[in-house]
Amino acid sequence: MDMNALQGMEIMASQPAAWYLVHCKPRQDERAEEHLIRQGYTCYRPRLQRERVVAGRRQSVVESLFPGYLFVQLQPNANWSPLRSTRGVNRLVSFGGYPLEVPVHVIDSLHQHAPSDEPQSLLQPGDPVRIVEGSLADLDAIFLSMDGDERVVLLMNLLNREQRLTLPLACVRRG
Repeated sequence: MDMNALQGMEIMASQPAAWYLVHCKPRQDERAEEHLIRQGYTCYRPRLQRERVVAGRRQSVVESLFPGYLFVQLQPNANWSPLRSTRGVNRLVSFGGYPLEVPVHVIDSLHQHAPSDEPQSLLQPGDPVRIVEGSLADLDAIFLSMDGDERVVLLMNLLNREQRLTLPLACVRRG
C-alpha cells in the first residue's frame, strides 16, 4: 500500500461516528434495537410512557416516540450490510442513494427533553390533579374518569361552581 492510501484510511478511521435514521419493519422497532445492540451498534430509540385503555382497563404503556424508527451511530466508512439484514430493520433512511445523517444536536436535544423513565401512577376517580398545559395551567382539579384513550374528565371549581371539563391526558399530572 502506498503512503497516501494509508493516510486516507487513518483520516477515515479518525472521523467521529455519526447518527443515522433506521426505518424498522412494522411494530418491530424494539426487536431491531435489540438485534442491533447485540451486533455492537450504538442505538437510541426515544420512548415515552403513556396511559392507555387496553381491554377496558387503564394501563401504563411505554411506546416509541417515533414508531417505526430508531437512530444508530455508525462510522461513515463502516460496513453497513449487516445492519440492513438485521431482524426488524427495513432499511436505512436515504436521500439520493445516500444515508441520511442526523445532526448530533438533534440527538442531544432528544436526550435532553426525553421524558423520565419513572412511571407515572395511574389516576383513580377522586384523585387530585394539576393542569400543566394550556390556558388553565397551574390550576387544580379532581380526576373523574377517562374519556377514550387520550382524554380525561375533570371536575373543577370555576366561578364558585363545579364544572366538568375534558382535557387531553397529557395536560394533567397527579396533584
